[in-house]
Amino acid sequence: MKLRLLHTSDWHLGATLGVIARDAEHRRFLDWLLDALERERVDALLIAGDIFDAANPPATAQRLYYEFLAQCRARLPRLKVVVIGGNHDSAGRLDAPAGLLGALNIHVVGGVPRRDDKSLDFDRLLIPLTDAAGDIAAWCVAMPFIRPFDIGAAADFIAGVRALYGACFDATRCRRQAGQALVAMGHAFMLGGAVSDTERAIQRGNLDALPADVFPDDVAYVALGHLHRAQTVAGRERIRYSGSPLPLSMTERRYESQVVLVDLDGERAEVRPLPIPRARDLQRIPESDALPLEEVLEALRRLPQPTDQDSPLPPLVEVHVRLDRPEPTLKAKIDKALEGKRAELIAIRAAYPQRGDAPLAVVPVQNALDIPPSDIFRRCYQAQYPGKLPPTELCDAFNALVEQVQQQVPPEGLPSSVEEQ
Repeated sequence: MKLRLLHTSDWHLGATLGVIARDAEHRRFLDWLLDALERERVDALLIAGDIFDAANPPATAQRLYYEFLAQCRARLPRLKVVVIGGNHDSAGRLDAPAGLLGALNIHVVGGVPRRDDKSLDFDRLLIPLTDAAGDIAAWCVAMPFIRPFDIGAAADFIAGVRALYGACFDATRCRRQAGQALVAMGHAFMLGGAVSDTERAIQRGNLDALPADVFPDDVAYVALGHLHRAQTVAGRERIRYSGSPLPLSMTERRYESQVVLVDLDGERAEVRPLPIPRARDLQRIPESDALPLEEVLEALRRLPQPTDQDSPLPPLVEVHVRLDRPEPTLKAKIDKALEGKRAELIAIRAAYPQRGDAPLAVVPVQNALDIPPSDIFRRCYQAQYPGKLPPTELCDAFNALVEQVQQQVPPEGLPSSVEEQ
């Protein structure tokens, strides 16, 4: 039985870079994705978590999500869409319309579902995938992001995850018939995964990395989310992160964004990455270490002017400059150098010399709100206790509180974004 899947993840709808919203880039990606689904005759779309960038996404991000799902239904009525929640998503927010979306052939699992007796709800976790003839060609274990409370009484997190997946695989083997493939989805940090600077640490700061053998050999393909760089796990072609469809930070600007096409024939899987066109470029000026102000200004003046053939989305530019002392007119000078250029400034980072042999201190001139909560916590601790790092137990407790706050959904009647006020 043959089946074609398309694996994507980590859309992070509602994300910003500096103060620049990424909605236009996301819309272009979703338009391209719709065309690819139709052109490649895809049977099932697997979206492996982090649909949104935050638990309370802005209205524009939610509109992008639901408009895409509606267009999938209108253009590709036979397409099966499977969505799982990620660590950035609110499980409750994703699950709220699950019943309605299910009637549209869209299966959503925001959080690990359980029945009233606390047993796993296999009817939601195990999804049949049908081929062009309408026959079941595969079964998908749609496991969302697993939080510590999801593993029940298991003292060891990895053992608890094994038990969750193991129960699902056992239940699936009881349902599948000869020739039907077994597929798994997950949103997790796998052992040996290559990370970037925008992925929020999970499971005790990524200490509980999952080994590849969580997925047994009879699983034909594993569609993963969480890491933004497309990659295989433990050198196994069948266990993959699709990566994020657009770079979410400057450190990701050279990532080769892609989705993954998977052709299943029974338990055999053929994998073909499909490159995603870049909607806009990200530029760091200079590309190497910070340079003196005059050299940076000259580099900015050499940037091209816009032409009629250009994309409507100009490159996003982050400027790194080395200063001997504070420069009150720094931003004004940089803005002046960028006048008439095809570029949009997102951040200025200044490097100041330190005493002795200490390295340069890099200070963001703008966008201080981009600093991760964990960094702010560490800086506050070191201000109170100079030269010391916060204990692991204290970091774990802080990260747990941050995750709890990020997963909260505002009470009914309160605005979930500035746009709704």
